[in-house]
Amino acid sequence: MFVNFRRIRKCQCVQLITTCLVLSVVMVCWEQLDSSVVSHVKSYSYRYLINRYTFINKSFTIPRKEALSFSNYRYRLNHPDKCSGQDVLLLLFVKTSPENTERRRAIRSTWGNETYIRQALGVNVRVVFALGVPQSKQQHQALGERSRLGLQETLVREDRLHGDLVQQDFVDTFHNLTLKLIMQFRWAHAHCGHARFLMTADDDIFVHMPNLVRYLQEEAKRGVTDFWVGRVHRGAPPIRRKDSKYYVPFEMYQWTSYPDYTAGAGYVVSRDVADKIYQASLTLNASLYIDDVFMGICANAMGVSPQEHVYFSGEGKAPYHLCIYDKMMTSHGHVADIYHLWKAATDPRVKRAASGLMGRLYCTVVKLTLLCKPYYFNTYPCKAAFL
Repeated sequence: MFVNFRRIRKCQCVQLITTCLVLSVVMVCWEQLDSSVVSHVKSYSYRYLINRYTFINKSFTIPRKEALSFSNYRYRLNHPDKCSGQDVLLLLFVKTSPENTERRRAIRSTWGNETYIRQALGVNVRVVFALGVPQSKQQHQALGERSRLGLQETLVREDRLHGDLVQQDFVDTFHNLTLKLIMQFRWAHAHCGHARFLMTADDDIFVHMPNLVRYLQEEAKRGVTDFWVGRVHRGAPPIRRKDSKYYVPFEMYQWTSYPDYTAGAGYVVSRDVADKIYQASLTLNASLYIDDVFMGICANAMGVSPQEHVYFSGEGKAPYHLCIYDKMMTSHGHVADIYHLWKAATDPRVKRAASGLMGRLYCTVVKLTLLCKPYYFNTYPCKAAFL
């Protein structure tokens, strides 16, 4: 038998080069991979084996006077009569930044249009945009003092036109998101405590308002309490990498696992839970700037647990398909496409195509194809295909 030794040597050389490349990549990524794996193992162990979050409640409890320092900011823009004299099904706070004018305009024209909701769906939903003041020059080099003041004047004009901005005088930054969360529950308690549900959402989220309204109406008929629904994170570990946006130092949070919480992109609570969160915020240290985690700490202190809904997305964007639209509640990461998505998702043909035995079977197959993939992270889970 003739053996081509030159060819064998060439194959061995290719294998050696490939092995070296793979090992190089592994060596570069190992520290980050190892840290992530270890932190998740520790976190899940704490969550499922120990689960002593009572220590967290005690460590975050501070005197009431000190806790009030996180909520006593002066209102720059406010509409205390927004809910007055009306039966409100849902009070919806949209977390927005001062410069995101186009996002607010798009929401008002689509899923957050109060007139459409009242006329087409027959309920009152109050949409309020929550924000702080524009950043100063020291905090944002691209934005000078003159531009900062000009942006505030623009916000005042926008609010005069639409009457839906609620602004306190803390600086609007990522690290002040917890202040924005506290502001929402404080405002709801003071001015819209009779709303049956409260929702908080990002300004790049899409809400399928017809589906959400129907869902909340059914829950309201059942007289639901202790209701907190969204995309649930269980046993999530704090991120200790300093280069991460979500970095939390050990001094700020010393445990290996967060209490269960819902993704801050969009979640809904019943009015009794909204009041409990407000009460908890009056006695807890709000220096933790990951707002959805702080929400979990408040809820844990009051004995409230989040409930998973498969059609609330986390940070992920849902696939574009009428079978997805039929059940969709929220989808994250929509800015430029929001008008198109609103038109497509609320088209009457969606319900017709997904109804009946054949329609349901067709949509099950489609959703299995779209959702049951390993690279679809933080959007709807595979089990949503069967619901």
